[in-house]
Amino acid sequence: MAAIEELYRRYADLALDVGLSLQAGQRLWLSMPVTAAPLARVIAAAAYQRGARYVEMNWSDDEMTLARFEHAPRDSFTEFPAWRSEAMVAGAKGGDAFLSVRATDPQLLKDQDPELVTTMQRTAGKHSREYLTYITSHQVNWCVLSVPIPSWAKQVFPGIAEADAVAQLWEAIGVACRLDQPDPVAAWYTHLAGLASRASHLTEAAFTTLRFRGPGTDLTVGLVEGHRWIGGQSTTESGITFTPNVPTEEVFSLPHKDRVEGVVAATKPLNYGGNVIEGLKVRFDAGRAVEVTADAGQSVMQGLIDTDDGSARLGEVALVPASSPISTSGILFYNTLFDENAASHVAVGKAYSECLRDGGDLSDEELTARGVNDSLTHVDFMIGGPQMDVLGVLPGGTEEAVMEQGEWVV
Repeated sequence: MAAIEELYRRYADLALDVGLSLQAGQRLWLSMPVTAAPLARVIAAAAYQRGARYVEMNWSDDEMTLARFEHAPRDSFTEFPAWRSEAMVAGAKGGDAFLSVRATDPQLLKDQDPELVTTMQRTAGKHSREYLTYITSHQVNWCVLSVPIPSWAKQVFPGIAEADAVAQLWEAIGVACRLDQPDPVAAWYTHLAGLASRASHLTEAAFTTLRFRGPGTDLTVGLVEGHRWIGGQSTTESGITFTPNVPTEEVFSLPHKDRVEGVVAATKPLNYGGNVIEGLKVRFDAGRAVEVTADAGQSVMQGLIDTDDGSARLGEVALVPASSPISTSGILFYNTLFDENAASHVAVGKAYSECLRDGGDLSDEELTARGVNDSLTHVDFMIGGPQMDVLGVLPGGTEEAVMEQGEWVV
């Protein structure tokens, strides 16, 4: 892997050119852990070199989050800096770009009150609802990446020195994000073309239902009529083509909020709200998650499901082959951005209206009537693997193999 300065430069190029497609004249909202300030400076400089008018920094810090849980008044967790959400909504309305470089300690809040974790997440969701609408409908160009921090790196690579763990995590991220290729940007465009072709084929198939069969899983997911599959890139109303998630290996679409039945077992741990949820199983009836069990983090997952009516229903279904580079690495990242690209997955919470052909022209009420889920939340959990089969049901009732033993058939 290149020296750290060259690595930062390549990551900045990937984030701004492939991820955001940052346009000259745009303002950039950059979110970053404070421990990753050196990378933030490189990204900001690269953004200005591309013609950004202004880079607005939004810092996060695990230690400050933990201090709040340990010392803040218990009745203060319904408070939120509303001015920040209002400013981000104003930025979205003004055509700004949003880059979120995320990293957190997967076990940060494992010893904290699950009810407070739920309250904090619910409060943030309520105040971010309008901004989230711009994101889920892809009205702005946005991108999410991750950056190694010591606490996360030690979780992924335990038993070695902190500096070595961070270096190994950078190496793993570099491979997953194709930074090890001679021309990472060119490699990404080749990869994105393949995802777009896969998504186009699935859209043309127009399956009414997907059926997942695997260890602990017997799940039927109805799809909204008029759905389309999306892979890799999206396009804003103003014509900017961007890549919301880096890395990405998935093609995803739109489950019907009332047509999900059966049981699903997660195949990887889920890092949510500073807690690791392991051994997760969920039973759905008439679209709703009616029973949740887990070996660890069950109360946190139940709190997520209870956030609102939509948080107990699916907003996304995504297919990822078991042979994806992230899966074959054998690394458990404890980070949904990476782990979801190692396995097919579903998400409880808000759906992406972009996955409906005419979704951008419909009101919230019309979207709901079509079966599109709405919620304050959107949280993915992984259900795929080398023992998962996926069948697609065609409009006439004929079944077609989509995936067998975790690999593409169609």
